[in-house]
Amino acid sequence: MDTAAVHALLAEHAELEARLGDPQLHSDSGAARKVGRRYGELGRVVRVVRELESVHADLEVARELAADDPGLAAEAETMTARIGELEGELAELLLPRDPADDADVVLEVKSGEGGAESALFAGDLLRMYLRYAERHGWRAEVLDATEADLGGYKDVTVSVRGEAVWERLKFEGGVHRVQRVPVTEAAGRIHTSAAGVLVYPEPDEVEVEIDEKDLRIDVYRSSGPGGQSVNTTDSAVRITHLPTGVVVSCQNQKSQIQNRVRAVAVLRARLQALAEEQAMQDASDMRRSQVRTVDRSERVRTYNFPENRISDHRVNFKAHNLDAVLDGDLDAVLDALVAADRELRLRPS
Repeated sequence: MDTAAVHALLAEHAELEARLGDPQLHSDSGAARKVGRRYGELGRVVRVVRELESVHADLEVARELAADDPGLAAEAETMTARIGELEGELAELLLPRDPADDADVVLEVKSGEGGAESALFAGDLLRMYLRYAERHGWRAEVLDATEADLGGYKDVTVSVRGEAVWERLKFEGGVHRVQRVPVTEAAGRIHTSAAGVLVYPEPDEVEVEIDEKDLRIDVYRSSGPGGQSVNTTDSAVRITHLPTGVVVSCQNQKSQIQNRVRAVAVLRARLQALAEEQAMQDASDMRRSQVRTVDRSERVRTYNFPENRISDHRVNFKAHNLDAVLDGDLDAVLDALVAADRELRLRPS
């Protein structure tokens, strides 16, 4: 255990606790949110350290009394085992943490090879993520969507907000492959198609500066579900960032102003992701695992309907509960990915 690092974190926790008691901090909701998140994160470290101190003290007493009370010898063994568990937990907590783990997320699903079936599968993936967000009490909002002629989506963009969203969803980026009999297949043959998922943290406004002079903003009439304003007012917004050529659009809000606000938020997230890619390049394993081309051969996960099986090829995870996973029961899959990442980071360099 790195004693110096632990003491530094305990001191930081005490400092943050004092700051949270300062009314002036709460006049800035963004700053208060960041301090609160960090305080909660360090609270886990404090809890483990305090329990370690308590168990160590109890173990010392048990060992002193064991000569007169043989029953305490077994209790001392239990305490020793608990110390090992706590030290392992603390080692994980002391690992360098992704600073974006508590960030909200922008998630995109794009159809790829497979035509109409790929678009239908993209719709299934969207529903899976929306149901997963619902299970965790997150707020998910469809920002923009292009529906396919036979159902599903050519592409769809979703904002997901809540606690530890990026920490849970950051490994979802990549090509997702589906094997099933398409509804358009009369002969009952199994087809393979694919959809791509892109996921990146939605940054705070201060992280990316956008000059209004660099934006071209177009407005047009919304299409699809959306209430009485659909096709009657120019409420949909398309924003082009001229220096990079990045284009985003939003049409699901009732007013042009609301759509513009959400479109700027998505643009900010995309520019942040682009900046990170340019800065980190090949150093980022997470970025390299994102979609390059939505090709069936470049898959991170396979959804096999005939066998009700889901397989994540990065960690050799397999389970025969595909129906439950597509209904939002993703935790076992994500736990396996998080555990593999943690194990990799715990290995001596």
